[in-house]
Amino acid sequence: MEYASSILDLVGRTPLVRLSRVTRDLGPIERQPLLLAKLEMLNPGGSVKDRIGLPMIEAAERAGLLRPGGTIIEPTSGNTGHGLAIAAVLKGYRCIFVMADKQSAEKQALLRAYGAEVVICPTNVAPESPDSYYSVARRLARDIPGAFQPDQYSNAENPRAHELTTGPEVWEQTGGRITHFVAGVGTGGTISGAGHYLKGKSPGIVVVGADPEGSVLSGDTARPYLTEGVGEDFFPSTHDPAVVDRWVRVSDRDAFLAARRLTREEGILAGGSCGTALVAALEVAGELTTAGSGPDAVVVVLLPDGGRNYLSKLYNDEWMRANGLLPTTGAVVRITELLADRHHALDLPSLVVARTTELVGKAIATLQEYGISQMPVSEDAEGDAVAGLVGSISEKGLLERAFRDPSVVERTVGEVMDPPLPLVAATSTLDEAFALLSGGASALVAVRGEQPAGVITKLDLLEYLAHQAAPGRRSS
Repeated sequence: MEYASSILDLVGRTPLVRLSRVTRDLGPIERQPLLLAKLEMLNPGGSVKDRIGLPMIEAAERAGLLRPGGTIIEPTSGNTGHGLAIAAVLKGYRCIFVMADKQSAEKQALLRAYGAEVVICPTNVAPESPDSYYSVARRLARDIPGAFQPDQYSNAENPRAHELTTGPEVWEQTGGRITHFVAGVGTGGTISGAGHYLKGKSPGIVVVGADPEGSVLSGDTARPYLTEGVGEDFFPSTHDPAVVDRWVRVSDRDAFLAARRLTREEGILAGGSCGTALVAALEVAGELTTAGSGPDAVVVVLLPDGGRNYLSKLYNDEWMRANGLLPTTGAVVRITELLADRHHALDLPSLVVARTTELVGKAIATLQEYGISQMPVSEDAEGDAVAGLVGSISEKGLLERAFRDPSVVERTVGEVMDPPLPLVAATSTLDEAFALLSGGASALVAVRGEQPAGVITKLDLLEYLAHQAAPGRRSS
């Protein structure tokens, strides 16, 4: 009989598979390099991070940092937490994982399924902020008795695990013929450990780091991005930049569309960071093909995790459209076209505003007169410059107030107004307007320079699209 003693014995030894369908645009297959994907989603926990969970725990046990009944605390994008949780279940440790709020709901639920506690922190704060998930994890590890933080960002067991397993596997599986190794970079453990091993076997191997736009690792300015589990806003000590020969910077849109291609063309359900790595690998493969050296090259791209954790995000068309990542009919249509179409159809003024000093009763009459549901509010006695817009009113908001207190109609608009409506350039696309409206805004004020051009609502978008799709209006 063949069986493993525990699920931990099944970590590693993931297979390589050739990618031949997503490379069709590169030219004749015989001129291309052999592009092989290492399928880390086939680890028991579904990601490359399974490789580092047990080694970090066992090193802490040997050092006396983690004792029976202790608590493991780690900031994670989800996958490292999963690898640690599997080992912790078998060893009897409590787990608390601290995650940024951009991580998918599936990842949070998955960690809780193993009995772990999950703490959510804001994404868009500096690493040194007390609210960052790094800081919160450190504070919990300090304050909870018997707690230990493996800290994958500084733990030497992270790159060592890949130097002992991932690198040797790739070398053996390719028969030593690998010429290029491509991987996304987060903590840097995977690319540093595997890269060190591979370069030790053959110094000429080119190691390529795939990095999201907005990550500092490739030299970009730190800013928010949506791709999970890859890139950083600081430099982890587990990353050895000297091992990376070149960087390829990848946008969220390109990463997510590449991951979807992997699923639909190769049948590999991949996560967003897999798309990041694939974009970089295809760029390298394309250059080799063009240079005529493709047939002699073997490019291995590491795919770190699977797509099941992202079904509500990159595999959700509505989420993709709301974040401006999936091309739609609105991708090429400007807000100015919608405003012109609406004005032509309804003969409405370009903008209707309320004044802070007018009575609510008059504002309600204005809403009824023009058949609109909301208006910007200006503090200027005349004109409608953007600088004067200080609030907004809506049928919904006024009804709620008037229902509780009918005398509200005798008060001034400035006393009862809601916050100002978000501004959007009139030259923006409908996709951009849709993303803002889907994000919670009830309406937008389109602006040209310092002047408002009109108010855009969800109904306006719907009516415009319906109007364009009507018989006789479709473009060829």
